[in-house]
Amino acid sequence: MFDFFKRKEEESPSQDDINKQEVQNSDSKNIFSIGFEALKKVVSKTVFVDSVAQSVQDEEEFSEFVLEDMEDLLISADLGVNYTCELVDNLRGQDKIKPSAVKEYLRGEFEKTLSEAGSNKLNYKENQLNIYFIVGVNGAGKTTLIGKLANRFRIMGKRVLVAAGDTFRAAAEEQLDIWSKRAGADIVRRDKADAASVVYEAIEKAKNENYDVILVDTAGRLQNKFNLMEELSKIKGVIDKQAPESLSESMLVLDANTGQNGLQQAKVFMECVKVTSVALTKLDGSAKGAIILAIAKEFGLPVKLIGVGEKIDDLKDFSSTDFINALFGSQN
Repeated sequence: MFDFFKRKEEESPSQDDINKQEVQNSDSKNIFSIGFEALKKVVSKTVFVDSVAQSVQDEEEFSEFVLEDMEDLLISADLGVNYTCELVDNLRGQDKIKPSAVKEYLRGEFEKTLSEAGSNKLNYKENQLNIYFIVGVNGAGKTTLIGKLANRFRIMGKRVLVAAGDTFRAAAEEQLDIWSKRAGADIVRRDKADAASVVYEAIEKAKNENYDVILVDTAGRLQNKFNLMEELSKIKGVIDKQAPESLSESMLVLDANTGQNGLQQAKVFMECVKVTSVALTKLDGSAKGAIILAIAKEFGLPVKLIGVGEKIDDLKDFSSTDFINALFGSQN
């Protein structure tokens, strides 16, 4: 009987083996991560810390007027009302933190928030099937992210299968097909078919043909939340039944430009499925990157991937430390 978990016998190295070895022999941080200076440039539109510091630096104490001004600046930076109120309330009626130390205070709070949300490392289990359940609204960049993620795993020498689970929109399947070919991944698609049946077929194919990764695309039609929840629940049920140990991530894709709307999207998808992490797309063109902090605080979700451009390799690992440093304009 075919043993899905058994490694292939020794043979001449394939291109996948060569690609994998190149990754292992190099500094993978340089391949999949974005350096501090590059990230600093990406979040340059988001940097709001100096504005907050300048608004209070000449004050001796945190008066109510100063705190309200600070609150307005933080809310306008898309930190979210709840998180902003908590940050500002901590400064009321205390005498340990002075206005001159507000940058250090914010840095400490931001570091704590991202740390408590969990690890930024993308989950991957060697020598078994890994399923990535990708959710998000239409237009957030799910299809592009799946193509870029497929490319990443292919570079690592993994066999990748894409499941076209957004069967409602023919254009979505066509686009996903193009991205899959570009990344060198295989695809299972059935136009107008039941999404759960497509995922079922993909899992069976992956088991029988020894794939390492399945990337599951899904619909994101928020206009009818009931239908969306039903569809996502059915897909999740198929995964739980057919490959219960294989679900590595349920990842929510958010467009960085949506700002506070991202919180509402996260709430809906948290209700639909047990989201484990976030990928933030289009960060390079957004002034609302601070939404990362609001999501971490509100939902305890870590950001694991960021989109910083249109090229196939412009999907990078997210680092909380580098992000905080970039927001503050300097490395600690």
